Amino acid sequence: MARTIAEIQQSIINAKTAESALAALTSTSNTAVWRLWTYIVAVCIWTVENLFDFHKAEVASIITTQKPHTLQWYVKMAKAFQYGYSLPPDHDTYATISDDPLVVVVKYAAAVELLNLVRIKAARQGSAGLEGLSAGQLISFAAYMNRIKDAGVRLQLTSGEADNLRLQLNIFYDPLILSNTGERLDGTSLTPVMDAINAFLSNLPFNGLFVLNHLIAALQAIDGVLIGEVASAAANYASTPYVPVTVEYTPDAGYMTLDEAYFDANVTYNAHGPI
Repeated sequence: MARTIAEIQQSIINAKTAESALAALTSTSNTAVWRLWTYIVAVCIWTVENLFDFHKAEVASIITTQKPHTLQWYVKMAKAFQYGYSLPPDHDTYATISDDPLVVVVKYAAAVELLNLVRIKAARQGSAGLEGLSAGQLISFAAYMNRIKDAGVRLQLTSGEADNLRLQLNIFYDPLILSNTGERLDGTSLTPVMDAINAFLSNLPFNGLFVLNHLIAALQAIDGVLIGEVASAAANYASTPYVPVTVEYTPDAGYMTLDEAYFDANVTYNAHGPI
């Protein structure tokens, strides 16, 4: 940022004062020849510094408008979508920025580079958790993304229901804390294991990996659970067949939910002594 003329002139005077060969220049008059020269030079330097500032701003503007956009840029722009608002001509930002959740419907987004295209996954925040955009919202979102995207880039926009997770568990529990049906004996929770799994899934980053070992660690952290064994785990999306999860799984929709009915039918509670 350019300095003021006064700041530059003072720096010149300070340099003169430190130079013993110029010790004879002692006049304090603003019209002294040597002071006039410091002012003239200061104005010249100030002009150059301002020109550099203008040049820097111009280059930054060119880079902003011409640089290839990253995957994170697409995520940022997806979250900036405003349902029901029009973009100004030749702009990729809205004239009015809203924070209304009924307008800013894309709460979660991820960009994944595939062969010859970029896939954008999106989800909104529903009353019971994440959910897909409505048909109307998805059409409007697609029109917005295709308007602001880089020329020549093919986009695949998806916003589906959550992937389903099926778990078969063997829970070895402390009978001083849990019952043989998994309820807390103090009555504070009827389904502490299911609650912990749902919390684990909801805390996963959008489009983040579901790691089986991390789930096991979350089970072990439940008060009253001594050993949490995952006998089997499987997941699917839409109407696709379930696939076994042995190490990790990336949800196609970007997020997952537990099949609670399947879980209730496939969890076994076994009393266990202290470990």
